[in-house]
Amino acid sequence: MGKEADKKLFTWVIRNFCSLQSMKVYSDEFVAGGCKWRLVAFPKGNGGVKCLSLYLEVAGSQSLPYGWRRRTEMYLCVVNRVSTELFQTKGTYHWFDAKDFDWGFTSMLPLDKIYDKDGGFLVNGDLKIVAEVYVLEAIGKLDVPDGIGEESGSEKMVEEDDGAESNDLLEVSVNESTDVNGFQVLPSQVETMSRIFERHPDIASKFRPKNEHLRTAYINVLLSLINTLCQSTQEISKDDLTDAYASLSFLTKAGLNLDWLKEKLEKMSEKKEKQEAGEKRMQEIEEELKDLKQKCLNLEAELEKEKADVSVARAPLSFDDVV
Repeated sequence: MGKEADKKLFTWVIRNFCSLQSMKVYSDEFVAGGCKWRLVAFPKGNGGVKCLSLYLEVAGSQSLPYGWRRRTEMYLCVVNRVSTELFQTKGTYHWFDAKDFDWGFTSMLPLDKIYDKDGGFLVNGDLKIVAEVYVLEAIGKLDVPDGIGEESGSEKMVEEDDGAESNDLLEVSVNESTDVNGFQVLPSQVETMSRIFERHPDIASKFRPKNEHLRTAYINVLLSLINTLCQSTQEISKDDLTDAYASLSFLTKAGLNLDWLKEKLEKMSEKKEKQEAGEKRMQEIEEELKDLKQKCLNLEAELEKEKADVSVARAPLSFDDVV
């Protein structure tokens, strides 16, 4: 994993989230692996999705020396104040460089879940985000002093006074946890994890990370992925499936045996394609049926007119008509 200094936990509170007018907002900067980072959020979604879009970005990347690179393992979490079980966590690996200086998730969390007044994501209008960043490999020394951003607690105005604020670094704490096959999980997750290990006993036989906190983070990503696959094809979007494949790759690279989950994800993708193809065909049939119904109405009207004309033609002439 590397030095502990290469690991950073960063908390960002976005004030008055529902009232934001800016399309994109930034957090304060923090340092990991000798490099400045910041979080980037699209409160109204990026690329037309109705989701919070959330990314990690290398700050000032265009001014960095030629050839710099950072191999990073990252977790982004939208905190739920009601229950830690409802936290939305996604993780991935990425090589950051001059061309790919930002990375993350276009469909981090549906906006309707965030806006739900009883959903637990918004407290007094504020949304809390936690980033956990591990710099696994650094190419190019940037000489950035470690510690920048760690004491930040003042509000930072970003793009037309969006009200974004970055708080002190802190770790999401869980009051109590239970050990399930070497993984610390919440009491509410015990049954789920036990069933997973019962059905797939070799799931973690080659799992590499030893750090307890990191192992828990991987499990949260796994459970989040499973929850995604438990949705109906109508609820899940193509962006969700793209993120799901990224999460699956991320977990697999860490050594988890998830062939069974890959199969389920592929079936979900097939079902989504069938659903979209079926909906498209239904729309086509409805249009054809609409045209046929109109054609029938026109034919019926024409038939009634022809009946009237035939009736007149059949009528015999009267004596007065003849004479």
